[in-house]
Amino acid sequence: MSRNRLAAVALAVAGVLFFLYPALRPWADESTAAGALHAMGSPWWVATHLFAMIGFILVPLALLRVDKVAAVIMWIGAGLTLPYYGAEDFALNTLAGKVKDGQSLDLLDLSDSIRYHPAAIATFLVGLLLLGVGAVWATVAVWRGGALPKLSGLLFGAGFALFIPQFFTGEAVRIGHGVLMLAGCAWLAFALWRTPDPA
Repeated sequence: MSRNRLAAVALAVAGVLFFLYPALRPWADESTAAGALHAMGSPWWVATHLFAMIGFILVPLALLRVDKVAAVIMWIGAGLTLPYYGAEDFALNTLAGKVKDGQSLDLLDLSDSIRYHPAAIATFLVGLLLLGVGAVWATVAVWRGGALPKLSGLLFGAGFALFIPQFFTGEAVRIGHGVLMLAGCAWLAFALWRTPDPA
């Protein structure tokens, strides 16, 4: 298989994972003890956050076939984002499991302490910003490059640019953002699949 097609497969898989992340994520009011326990204690909490983490790894690999600068920017962004996702995924699920087992823990207080640790939230935000910058860089590179259809990176760039704002919305909008991520990755993947490797 050509390198462009391998990149296309990586992008397509990432798009599916970014859609499944909000679509299958357990939704509940996490500001309440019962809601936090329901969401964080579910095995789907672990699986869906892991889907997003794998997507963040696959996208920069695929972008090596689109624009190397964009790939490097997104690699750095993913590196800064993934530790937060790991804590959100595994640590909160472990705490919820302890509460389910009867341990007397304040899940809300502990989860807030993990989520809003100053260094954690700072690296997470910088990482997501860099992912957005890298995606927009790739979109501009596609537009200017001529090897791929000009518009094929548009939804891809938009999806990553909106990654931070979508966290401040509800379930329906976040699932809609997952659809946007799927469409953006799939459109760019289709363009790459149809483009032969340079000689």
